[in-house]
Amino acid sequence: MNGTKTYAAEAARHRAFETRDAGAEGHFIIAVKTTGIYCRPGCPARPPKRENVEFFDTTGEARGAGYRACLRCKPDEPAQGARVAKMITEACRKLERDENIPSVAALAIAAGFSEGRFHRLFKQATGLSPKQYALAKRVEKFRDRLKGGETVTAALYDAGFNASSRAYEAGRRLGAKPRDVKSGGVALTLKAAVARCSLGFVGIAMSERGLCALAFGDSAKAAREAVQARFPKARLVDADGSLSAALARVVALVEEPAGAFDLPLDIRGTAFQERVWQALRKIPAGETRSYSAIARAIGKPTAQRAVAQACGANKIAVAIPCHRVVASDGGVGGYAFGVKRKKVLLDKEAAE
Repeated sequence: MNGTKTYAAEAARHRAFETRDAGAEGHFIIAVKTTGIYCRPGCPARPPKRENVEFFDTTGEARGAGYRACLRCKPDEPAQGARVAKMITEACRKLERDENIPSVAALAIAAGFSEGRFHRLFKQATGLSPKQYALAKRVEKFRDRLKGGETVTAALYDAGFNASSRAYEAGRRLGAKPRDVKSGGVALTLKAAVARCSLGFVGIAMSERGLCALAFGDSAKAAREAVQARFPKARLVDADGSLSAALARVVALVEEPAGAFDLPLDIRGTAFQERVWQALRKIPAGETRSYSAIARAIGKPTAQRAVAQACGANKIAVAIPCHRVVASDGGVGGYAFGVKRKKVLLDKEAAE
């Protein structure tokens, strides 16, 4: 806990303490002469008079001067942010490792938080509930085992689905029957349709679960090919009017991206991708976020590149609004269907 130039001056330290500057955490320790205790810069206790305060660079120096730790802000323990991060990491490892998914109550007790607070902190950090996270990781492992050549039964048990009856749940999350995944999606059949819109042509694909692809093209043929590219081994079947209602809702969404959209989505991705996509869906229309902001929102502040890749892997444009993610320098950034379309979408939302 070494001091830096930012908080080296005593006046700067007084200012940081008086304003409870969160950025001062870890830079210095404040000690109160009248009580004999030392605190974090952000301690919520009543502030002492300035003449009764002295500063130290470390807790060790404060102890050496005869002060004892504050029982309220507990300066000898890891900061709250570090504690929460460690708790979330340990909970994730337990959810990935244990054969039976631990209950939220059990995880909360182990973490030292109430059940409600633990659930909120976990979802804030990962974008998923503990159960959703555990299931997503198992499905991810199940998919990898199938693609690696294992039988459905072996892959099911290796992935942590401890009963064959859970195959239905795994298949529902995969969005396809296990044998379809094992064969690379060859047996997967999707209904497809194309319509004209202000961005050219929009193509969609629907599975039994819902909308699984939304793509654009300069022609009807290009839009359909863009849909096929999202499921290269699947068989697309022309809907022949059966998707007219769904297609009308999609066109309405393209024309008014800020409007309500009630079609069910068939979202297929890794646990990390789904966390990113959930974060994208929380961006209000008319606003944008940088890749780094999304990375921080899902608790992975150094994963900007992985976030960008997850945005690029998004199969359901507009409904999962990856167009709302822009470059950190303020530039529009890239878009799978062209920067021009991205600008039009952003302009539509800004005008509403």
